[in-house]
Amino acid sequence: MSNYLYLIPLVPFAGFIVNGLFGRKLGDRAVGFIGCTVIGLAFVLSIAAFVELLGYDPYQRHIEAEWFTWLAAGKLQIPFGMLLDPLSAVMILVVSGVSFIIHVYSIGYMHGDRGYARYFAYLNLFVFFMLLLVLGNSYPLMFIGWEGVGLCSYLLIGFWFTDDAKATAGKKAFIVNRIGDFGFLVGVFLLFGAFGTLTFSGVADQVLLWVDPKTVFFWIGLCLFIGAVGKSAQIPLYVWLPDAMAGPTPVSALIHAATMVTAGVYMVARNSFIYVMSPGALEIVAWVGVATALFAATIALVQNDIKKVLAYSTISQLGYMFVGCGVGAFAAGISHLMTHAFFKALLFLGAGSVIHAVQHAYNHTGYTGDPQDIRFMGGLRGKMPTTYWTFVAATLAIAGVPGLSGFFSKDEIIWKSFANGHSAVGIIAMIAALLTAFYMFRLVYMTFHGSWRGRRGQEDHLHESPGVMTLPLTVLGVLSIIGGWIMIPHALHGGAWFEKFLEPSFAVADEIAPMHGSHSLPFEYTIMGISVLLAISGILWARAWYIQNPEAPKKLASRFKVAYQLLLNKYYVDEAYNFAVVETTLGTADGLWKFFDVKIVDGLVNGVAALMGWLGSIFRRLQTGLVSNYALMMTVGVVIIIGYLVWR
Repeated sequence: MSNYLYLIPLVPFAGFIVNGLFGRKLGDRAVGFIGCTVIGLAFVLSIAAFVELLGYDPYQRHIEAEWFTWLAAGKLQIPFGMLLDPLSAVMILVVSGVSFIIHVYSIGYMHGDRGYARYFAYLNLFVFFMLLLVLGNSYPLMFIGWEGVGLCSYLLIGFWFTDDAKATAGKKAFIVNRIGDFGFLVGVFLLFGAFGTLTFSGVADQVLLWVDPKTVFFWIGLCLFIGAVGKSAQIPLYVWLPDAMAGPTPVSALIHAATMVTAGVYMVARNSFIYVMSPGALEIVAWVGVATALFAATIALVQNDIKKVLAYSTISQLGYMFVGCGVGAFAAGISHLMTHAFFKALLFLGAGSVIHAVQHAYNHTGYTGDPQDIRFMGGLRGKMPTTYWTFVAATLAIAGVPGLSGFFSKDEIIWKSFANGHSAVGIIAMIAALLTAFYMFRLVYMTFHGSWRGRRGQEDHLHESPGVMTLPLTVLGVLSIIGGWIMIPHALHGGAWFEKFLEPSFAVADEIAPMHGSHSLPFEYTIMGISVLLAISGILWARAWYIQNPEAPKKLASRFKVAYQLLLNKYYVDEAYNFAVVETTLGTADGLWKFFDVKIVDGLVNGVAALMGWLGSIFRRLQTGLVSNYALMMTVGVVIIIGYLVWR
């Protein structure tokens, strides 16, 4: 396995090189073929690695391959190596598999775009960095992948950079992520200072021998989590992700739903041996996660941009993943990461299919409106049956309807919150689940049901997307339904196979171990039943308002204008940041420029120049051009020198 493990990230990198250097000459068809083929090959290699790993004893599934010493400076010795264990095996399957589906979809979605080759080159580069992030066996290698996906996110969000708003969104994502990355770096420095090594296995071994003080684990865990907050869009660094919807919709599906934004969750899970040593750090992870889940869900209730609804949904679901990790159920958090990759990628691609159709209708009627505004949609169910049914499957999954993938992963997180002594967290997570079911079915009903609310005649030009786009939707639709079946818990007479498979990758502390006892199984059924009732209630609530009585939400919004405007404007967080951070920074910079740069720096330089000019104007009077004057001056000078020598 170690002989080809490095090929998993390198194959997509080869695709980036070929498409990046020769894409324009090769043509769109060849570019699409190469871009998809290299990701497909990476997926095949990932499957091979996964299958081989299954052949090992459960607690021997740890393969570390090192090829050379990458960095060597004193005590710092960092090998270039890769780590394959159950956690990284799941991640490379999710990253390469979902990426391949989205690459195929992109062939149809980006058809005819002038930046077609550049798009696939960036997408291949992103997959390379993401695979390096999850396969690297050390913190520096993870950090290279971490920064690499941040760079690619900037390039892809601002892909249509001639549009100033899209270019600004790319810069916003890049800058906000740097704040979190600073925390990540501080955590890495603390790790090296405490343990003298930066490989995951080396640090894990040192942790087992650590005595006191244990406060070091709190500060390391907190700093690493700050990095995760930025990358995975949690409070307070979530503001970049909604704006990231400015990029092409497949980019939203890949980077901001299925892969990059889950890097923070992966990083926390990878460092479980650090977090279990500090219950305080885990408590922060859980509370930030559940607060984000509820906060983003409330904003999603009233958004009218189809991609913005999904963006805030993503932020909320990422919060659930951190709740899982924060209550010590790392496997549950990763389970939700995987199922979320299926149904959220499908939701974004389905939204892309809708936008593609609506834009086509607008183009044929000469209308220049926003093709993402769900207030001017409706009735698409009959026009786009494949998109509709797959979108519904993904919506049922994220709502937590029994039998679908999201039910098993989300329910496990909620149950483990109660079981591990975090009842308050579990209750808030349940409320967020109710809101999730409501706003997601609000999106379905406003987009696909009822009648067309756009301009007359536009509905005649609405049509289903081509097969190259609907086939990926179908595949992801199937995964959204059956993707959670490997997670069926013992309470439902399943084997909890996925949790058992991941278990060797995580550390477990006695103080956060699940409770045991005869009352635990009935209690689990009770929590499960409440979760299902909340999901059904959210669906029925949305149906009552947006199908049976569509005037009800309008009347409520009119009655509670302040609350409605607060949610519609996302609690004015962006405006607060703009005033407190952006404008303050720009104002300070402007003041420093006008005073320090113009008056001090430029003033000093200009003053020296003026002094030299003044002195020059005096001395140039001596330059008359008359030889007799020069001879006289030389004579006077000689006399002065002789006089000095005689009389000194």
